[in-house]
Amino acid sequence: MPIETIDPATGQRVRVFAPHTAADVEQRLARAAAAARAWRDTPTAERARVVARAGARLDDDRERYARLMTLEMGKLIGAARDEAAKCAAACRFYAEHAHTILAPKRVPVDGEQARVEFHPLGVVLAVMPWNFPFWQVIRFAAPALVAGNVALLKHASNVPQCALALEALFADAGAPPGVFQTLLIPSADVAGLLADPRVAAATLTGSEDAGSQVAMTAGRHLKKTVLELGGSDPFIVMPSADLDRAVETAVRARTVNNGQSCIAAKRFIVHEAVADAFTERFVRAMAALIVGHPMDDRTQVGPLASPRLAADLEAQVRRSVELGARVLTGGRRIDGAGSYFQPTVLADVPPGSPAYADELFGPVASLFRARDLDDAIRIANDTRFGLGASAWTRDAAEARRLARDLEAGSVFVNAMVASDPRFPFGGVKTSGYGRELSGFGLREFVNVKTVRVRL
Repeated sequence: MPIETIDPATGQRVRVFAPHTAADVEQRLARAAAAARAWRDTPTAERARVVARAGARLDDDRERYARLMTLEMGKLIGAARDEAAKCAAACRFYAEHAHTILAPKRVPVDGEQARVEFHPLGVVLAVMPWNFPFWQVIRFAAPALVAGNVALLKHASNVPQCALALEALFADAGAPPGVFQTLLIPSADVAGLLADPRVAAATLTGSEDAGSQVAMTAGRHLKKTVLELGGSDPFIVMPSADLDRAVETAVRARTVNNGQSCIAAKRFIVHEAVADAFTERFVRAMAALIVGHPMDDRTQVGPLASPRLAADLEAQVRRSVELGARVLTGGRRIDGAGSYFQPTVLADVPPGSPAYADELFGPVASLFRARDLDDAIRIANDTRFGLGASAWTRDAAEARRLARDLEAGSVFVNAMVASDPRFPFGGVKTSGYGRELSGFGLREFVNVKTVRVRL
C-alpha cells in the first residue's frame, strides 16, 4: 500500500511519501535502543514533564492538528478538535498520576524489606490505525513514555502526516532523540521488527487479521503484546428506558467518527414492547442526518476514509439483504467525488449475514427485537466480539444483570460507550486482550519486579 495522503472528501491525492529504507529503519531502531537505556534512568518526574508539555502543545495547536486529521481520514472537524483535546487530557492525566501509579508497593513481611517495583521494558513497537490518528497513538504513548519505555510508531499508511506530526510533537516537548520515532513502512515490514531483539514488546489497534498476525509473530519471539481489535457493540433498549435519550444517543453512537469506530454501537437490540416506537424514531433520525464535507461544521456524517472501505461496506450490506435483511433507510454509497455512504438501518438481519456476524465499519445500524431481558443478553453475546456494550434501562436490577452478564470489556448503562484515561480500555474474545489507559494500561509495558531484602 502506498504511503500517501488522499483526501477522502474529494478523492484527490494530496501528498506522497517515500517509505523509509532498510537503512533508515535500522538507524531509527538503533537510536531507539540507545535512547531506551538513558530514558529508563531519567526520573519519572522529568518523563512526566515531557508528556505534560506534549499535552500543552496539543491544546495550543489544536486547530492545526484537527485539520490534519480531517484532511487525511475525513473526520468531522469538530470531532477532530475534540480528539486533540482528549489527547491533551490524557497527557495531563499521566503526567499527574504516573509517579503514584509507578511508586514501589510495600508488602509487609516480618524480617524483610519487601516491595514490588515497576521497571520499563524498553523499545515498544506500536502498530496503529487511521480512524483516530492521534488518540490511538497518544493513549499508548503517554503511559508508555512516562513508564520509561521508548516508542516506535508504525502508523496506518493513509495518515503519514499525522504520524510525522506526532513525532515532531514529542520532540518539541523535549523528548530526547530516539524516545518517540515514526517509521514510514509497509505492514509487511512489521514482522521483521518484531523479530528484532531490540524490540521488547508491541501493541496493535486494528483488525482481527492484523492482530492475529502480530500476536503469532510476537509469540514466536516471546514478546509481550496488547491488542485492541474489532467490535460489534450491542446497544440494548429495555421498556423502562428514556426512549428519547436512547434514540438520540443511538444515532450518535452509530455515526461517531462517520461510523468508523471499534466502540461505535452497531447492533441495536430493542425489547419488543418498545421496538416499534424506537424503530420509527431511530430510522427517521438516521435518514435526516446531514452528509457532507467534514470541514463544514454543519455536517453530521462525513466520508469514509477510502473508496475501498465504502465499497466493502456496500458489499456487506448487499450480501446481508440477499440473505434476508431489509433496508429501512439508506443502503448504498453516494454518487460523486469522495467516499460517502448513506446512513443506513437494516432490520430482520439473519444470523450468518455480515450485518449479524461481522463488524460494519461505517454508518450502518442493524436492528433486532428481543422478547425479554434474557433474550436481549443472548443476542448481545451472540458474537465473536466483546469490546463495549451500552444498555438502557431505569430498572436497577436489570442494570446489575446487564453489567454482570454482557461479555464486553466495558458496559455503559444509560450512556454511550467511550474511552477515558481514568478507566481501563480493552476487550475480550476476538476484540483482543490487555488494557490501555488508567493504571492498568500504564503497567502493561513494565517489568513487575518482586524485591525482597532480608534484614
